[in-house]
Amino acid sequence: MQNRPTMIMLKRLFDIIASLTALILFTPIFLLISLLILLADGRPIFYNQERLGKDAVIFRFHKFRSMTNNPRRRLDEQVREDDPEVTGVGRVIRRLKIDELPQLWNVLKGDMSIVGPRPALPKYLETYSLRQRRRLAVRGGITCLAQINGSSHLSWDERIEYDLIYIDTQSLWMDLKIILKTILVVILGEERYVKHPNGN
Repeated sequence: MQNRPTMIMLKRLFDIIASLTALILFTPIFLLISLLILLADGRPIFYNQERLGKDAVIFRFHKFRSMTNNPRRRLDEQVREDDPEVTGVGRVIRRLKIDELPQLWNVLKGDMSIVGPRPALPKYLETYSLRQRRRLAVRGGITCLAQINGSSHLSWDERIEYDLIYIDTQSLWMDLKIILKTILVVILGEERYVKHPNGN
């Protein structure tokens, strides 16, 4: 078992190096996606939203915009794959998880980590039980244990259970495995890679 303060320090060091390197390497992708969004649907290019960070500190969460400029749906609703308000460009970048790349900036700033519970909307704080509030003991992540275990097919409570398992057993080795499995999910697609809880 890794010494926890040492692990936290090494995890933050990894986050800084990984996010900075990725931001530099993915600059051409950032420029291309920004241009495609601009040409297809105009501004804004990015979608920004308040989310809960470590210790319930609220921060600005960044994504490439994948929805129309004036969606009729509530902004906190779960987006379905066939949602008509997802743009053509948005459908592609959501499938490949490219819409999440701007969160590398959140990681570099220290709002988030590469791996950790997905940051929730502030309104959910009041719905947490005392046990569920433990998910706020660590930085939220771009990817997480729930995302490689059928995230879109899980209930909110099931996702939180995966978050708590991660918090209780986290290690740098676990983070590496989650990152590698996330890459497989992106390449193969969740439907093909992930065995869903209902067995389908």
